[in-house]
Amino acid sequence: GSSFYAGMRVLPKAEREAMYAVYAFCRAVDDIADDQQGDRAGRAAALDGWRHDIDALYAGKEPGRAELVAEAVHHFHLDRVDFHAVIDGMAMDVEGDVRWPDFATLDLYCDRVASAVGRLSVKIFGMEHEEGIKLAHHLGRALQFTNILRDIDEDAAIGRVYLAREHLEQAGVALSSPAAVAADPRLDKPARDLAALAHEHYAAAHAILARRPKGHLIAPRLMGAVYQKILTRMEEAGWGPPRHRIKVNKAALLFTVARLWLLR
Repeated sequence: GSSFYAGMRVLPKAEREAMYAVYAFCRAVDDIADDQQGDRAGRAAALDGWRHDIDALYAGKEPGRAELVAEAVHHFHLDRVDFHAVIDGMAMDVEGDVRWPDFATLDLYCDRVASAVGRLSVKIFGMEHEEGIKLAHHLGRALQFTNILRDIDEDAAIGRVYLAREHLEQAGVALSSPAAVAADPRLDKPARDLAALAHEHYAAAHAILARRPKGHLIAPRLMGAVYQKILTRMEEAGWGPPRHRIKVNKAALLFTVARLWLLR
């Protein structure tokens, strides 16, 4: 029922299986970063283990767990640096819970955990390099900003606040604790500041897709359409506490898939 799986199921078999492999890699390292039972040193060592395995794969050695993405790497010529970027993004969460980063740090985090995944994906989709890199940049940030705005309460519960320090301070939100930030009624303003930036990135991504570049692009079209709709619904509800998590309507998702398929 997720927009990810709905988008991937319409891909040809080789591309679909490669995307599932990349997704499984991302889930594996994300689970390490979010493991609330493990200590930081152990989680950092686990991420280093993934770096070692990725390096071994590209060196033609025994890849260990990276065997998971071996076929995708060889078939679609995926770049090692992008796998490392994803791991580096997860390491930011392990080194210390991310709390109200300055915007430059937030942007770096989003590049690593989202746009790097996009750079892997657009190669699998068969996009030309320049257009693919641009799409990964804009759609990755748009989707990650949307996730941040949807997960404010869940993140605060594990000691994290991904909203930008500049936006929080401009709204007068005291940076005392994640729980206090999440409960502050003034949170609506910094959330809307980030939402406005997300819309700018969605617009840039839509403009790229509107040029109908080469590639299997129903998946990014679907992700953009679904997540921007979630963002709009959050804007309508506002971010003042108490908040209610916006969910994807399965019937609407299927309708969007059908519409994009017919208009491809």
